Amino acid sequence: MTTTAEQTQRRSIEFATLDEVRADIEALAAGSSVTVGKWSFAQILDHLASALNASIDGFPFKASFFVRWFVGPMVKNSILTKEMKPGFNLPKKFASYLPSEECTMDDALPKVLAAIKRFETETPLADHPFFGKMASEEWMNLHVRHAELHMSFVVPTAAAGEQN
Repeated sequence: MTTTAEQTQRRSIEFATLDEVRADIEALAAGSSVTVGKWSFAQILDHLASALNASIDGFPFKASFFVRWFVGPMVKNSILTKEMKPGFNLPKKFASYLPSEECTMDDALPKVLAAIKRFETETPLADHPFFGKMASEEWMNLHVRHAELHMSFVVPTAAAGEQN
């Protein structure tokens, strides 16, 4: 079930590795949860899988020259090392990168688990659409921060019921 709620109902989580991301995904998938944002749990997993795979295969879009050469370098370190803030919306021309509303857990869960495994065994060589060339460690940091952001919107129902 997906619900929209106040941002204060998000989980506060911090991951150091993709193993921790995988463990959180599996634990939440095995139980009952709600999302407190715009996307379902399945959409979140599909989006994370797409990002992981795109870091290997390439992204279907590229930011403008100005963003790649001026904005990206100014914010890159902060994005890789600090908590990502919610509320960033990709421009409409990048909509193909967003998950469909019909996405199901039966599709998304194996997709994200396979993407994590793939990222752990293959070298991410693609250019990031905003930051350009990135080292493997930078990709890892980005994916972990990205997962923290999106997975914070998935709340176990027991925890959601306790927040009163």
